[in-house]
Amino acid sequence: MAGGGNFMHRIISYVVNELVVNGLANSPTFQRFAVRTSKRIEDISNKATQKKQELAEQIKDISKKYGE
Repeated sequence: MAGGGNFMHRIISYVVNELVVNGLANSPTFQRFAVRTSKRIEDISNKATQKKQELAEQIKDISKKYGE
């Protein structure tokens, strides 16, 4: 009998999950949010990569300057 509760929980969880996923997938507001968020994360990632390259150049320049 203990397994029956677990089975019902899985069914309810699946149904709720399907409703939420389908609801969000068909929501223009959520889609706009997702696209904007993705774009912001991509922009931040690109800026971080650029700053990492700039820092590497600065470290290289400093090491050349003090390595002479």
